[in-house]
Amino acid sequence: MNPSLARLTQLLPPPPEPREKDWRPAEQALRVDELPSDYKELIHAYGGSNWDDYLYLLEPGCPNDNYDLIEWEDQQTEALDGLWEFEKKPAELEDEATRVIPWATTDNGECLYWLVRPGQAADQWTIMVNESSGDRWEHFPVTCTQFLASALTGDLKSTILSSRFPLAVHEFRQLKAV
Repeated sequence: MNPSLARLTQLLPPPPEPREKDWRPAEQALRVDELPSDYKELIHAYGGSNWDDYLYLLEPGCPNDNYDLIEWEDQQTEALDGLWEFEKKPAELEDEATRVIPWATTDNGECLYWLVRPGQAADQWTIMVNESSGDRWEHFPVTCTQFLASALTGDLKSTILSSRFPLAVHEFRQLKAV
């Protein structure tokens, strides 16, 4: 278990039954060689889930279709392609071969992405946060579990995410079919 995930399990114990996944179909659908190992561990432990009644962790094949990683990637790719026609890309995305893949969203509509650069291993992907219906972006040079653990402990601050996140007493719920 990576140190950031170990930190998360101290903050909020995971559900008793881990989620098993065949990752190859999701990786093929996302057109990547592999997804970050810390994300796979996070999904194995927690599955698609809601954190502090605000942040939703996306999962391929999520029991709640609203938070399926593959569906979100399709929607966000289309939305961002339209956005770039009218707005300037953040500096991190100016290289045409660089792209983003969503891994989490919020109840306000902000989206958290992996920054995927050509030739970069999945475990080196960093995090981009985009405001809901706006052009503000933030870049965090951390993995998704580092981001989530640091956000929950208050060690990482975002000017885009809600000032009410994280909660003083953390909450977690696994997403179920609707």
